Order: sequence, then C-alpha cells, then structure tokens
Amino acid sequence: QVQLVESGGDLVQAGGSLRLSCAASGIIFSDNAIRWYRQAPGKQREVVATITSGDNTKYAASLEGRFTISRDNAKNTVYLQMNGLKPEDTAVYYCNAIFRGTLYWGQGTQVTVSS
Repeated sequence: QVQLVESGGDLVQAGGSLRLSCAASGIIFSDNAIRWYRQAPGKQREVVATITSGDNTKYAASLEGRFTISRDNAKNTVYLQMNGLKPEDTAVYYCNAIFRGTLYWGQGTQVTVSS
C-alpha cells in the first residue's frame, strides 16, 4: 500500500524558513517524479515544485527562487526547503506521486506565515 506523509508545517513569521518532508512507503521515490502542491483558503491547488526521477527540478515562477526541492533516496523522502516566507505562502502543502498509473496524495501539512 502506497502512503505519503507530509510533515514540517508550522507557524512562522514573514522572512522565516521551514523545511517540509514527504516520506513514502510502498513506493520507491527515486523511481518517480514527486511534486509539491499547495492550497490556500479559497484558492485552487497549485503546483509548487517538481523533482523527477533523474533529479531534474522545476518550480512555480511565482516563487522567485525561494524554495528548493530535494530528495534523500536512502530515507525515501522528498524535502521542500522554503526560505524568505511570505504571508501569501500560507497554505496546506501536499506532496504527490504517480505509481503504476495511480495518483497518490499525502494528507497535507499546514504552513502559516504571519506578517
């Protein structure tokens, strides 16, 4: 059974940093592209960052280079390092992966940035 578990969300002040984790079981992360999404209240879910099986990365243009996605294959975990956080980064952050044609989501982790 595939399971994705996000953690690391917190309440931080503007300008602060957080590192989110997405830990997987039942799937080998290194064989798959992993994406971080976020959903702010009243808004659609949007993709934040992607890391491919070849470790190529892609980011939403609006992030202006503040976020970094990475993976630790030994821990089967993908990270999202978020620096220079802004109040508009407040959202629930989710990771997802496609495995054998099925899209899996984690339960999400709340990030709140105060001004």
